[in-house]
Amino acid sequence: MITKQMLTRMTTVAATLAILVWGSVAMASSKSIILATTTSTQDSGLLDVLVPMFEKESGYQVKTISVGSGQAMKMGEKGEADVLLVHSPDAEKKFMTEGFGVSRRLVMHNDFVIVGPAADPARVKGGTAAEAMKRITRTGNIFVSRGDNSGTHAKEKGLWKGAAINPEGQKWYQQTGLGMGQTLNVAAEKKCYTITDRATYLALKKNLGLDILVEGDGKLLNVYHVIELNPVKSPKINIPGGKAFADFMVARKTQDVIGRFGVDKYGAPLFFPDAGKKPESLGL
Repeated sequence: MITKQMLTRMTTVAATLAILVWGSVAMASSKSIILATTTSTQDSGLLDVLVPMFEKESGYQVKTISVGSGQAMKMGEKGEADVLLVHSPDAEKKFMTEGFGVSRRLVMHNDFVIVGPAADPARVKGGTAAEAMKRITRTGNIFVSRGDNSGTHAKEKGLWKGAAINPEGQKWYQQTGLGMGQTLNVAAEKKCYTITDRATYLALKKNLGLDILVEGDGKLLNVYHVIELNPVKSPKINIPGGKAFADFMVARKTQDVIGRFGVDKYGAPLFFPDAGKKPESLGL
């Protein structure tokens, strides 16, 4: 027969075990962070180098969710991520103004390029981005857009606007709703034009059959920031973990690795480190 004393002891033991289990889960979760970032940092292979470095140095485990910058910031707004690595400056400024972030630091840059088939039926090669958009429009050659509210999509929309063109609803304008690597594959299959960050293009180039046709235009600059999130917006955010990752991204050692990434394979870096620079130096 179970006595009242035995029942009390059992309840106490169960409670103690529950506390221990909860504590271990809490400790485990506190040592893991969710990084919401752009597909370009993933597709280029950069995170395959940086994340293991961070995990080894910090003891944190990183769960990377690779989406467009717009989706990454939506995750930040909902408290579904602990830190962001994104490349959509105008949207980032709005994000910060609305109080979702507490710190936004410059990490690196590379550039966007317009790619297409070597035959270049719209004759865009060597021109400016605006001239390329106008030629594609006039000739009706297919342009594939990510159409996913990513940083790349935001840049593309800015280029159309700068060229005074509205491509929406045009037969030659097709949106994939996919990441950069997948969109490049669609462009390759259709032998058409698209805009991409240089790093992802170079990482996938050998299987694409697409050439860089427009580059070097100042309007094609591609800048990345790391954003720490506001704990007031969600109690789920791992603030220490997010700060640790943000600090890691702007640390000298990490910046040196970023500056060397891609040199051995492509003969030039895929990203250029910018931590500590003034935004004005990049025209921001």
